[in-house]
Amino acid sequence: MSVAGNLLADQLDGTRDWTLKLIADIAGDEWTYQPAEGVQHALWLCGHLAVAEHLLVLTRALGGSPPDAELVKCFPIGSVVVDPGEIALPSPASVRAKMDATHAEVLAGIRGMSDEQLSKPCMGAEGKPHPHYRTNLEAISHCDRHEAFHAGQIAMLRRMMGKAFLR
Repeated sequence: MSVAGNLLADQLDGTRDWTLKLIADIAGDEWTYQPAEGVQHALWLCGHLAVAEHLLVLTRALGGSPPDAELVKCFPIGSVVVDPGEIALPSPASVRAKMDATHAEVLAGIRGMSDEQLSKPCMGAEGKPHPHYRTNLEAISHCDRHEAFHAGQIAMLRRMMGKAFLR
């Protein structure tokens, strides 16, 4: 068990706790509220976080299977957000369940990594080195920043919906 792996897992878990607080009181149509066309909504952001966490940690850093194809179709990485009326999105409850299951698997995987595994090259698509991260440690560290970035977007959406500021 790696000290660095435990630290990465603890940081990622702390950021997830914040994300969960931000979405705790989102209900009904608020999940797909978009202040303007093409802007990410809370449901898209949560689905995207599940896909990205799976892809970056479980697939890239740990060499596991790719994320669920249906989830990727609804919440793709690096693409325009499709209007909620143009695609059949999974329910918020199913997205939350996928987020939770993926996160638990990711934390266990990270905590089980040795320093040697963390220092290995992170692989991208087609077995080539990842274009943005040299090592698994760098990729996993980015996963935490990625979630924090999108949690900030959810916080802004909350404010635009008239919800209270959270601390």
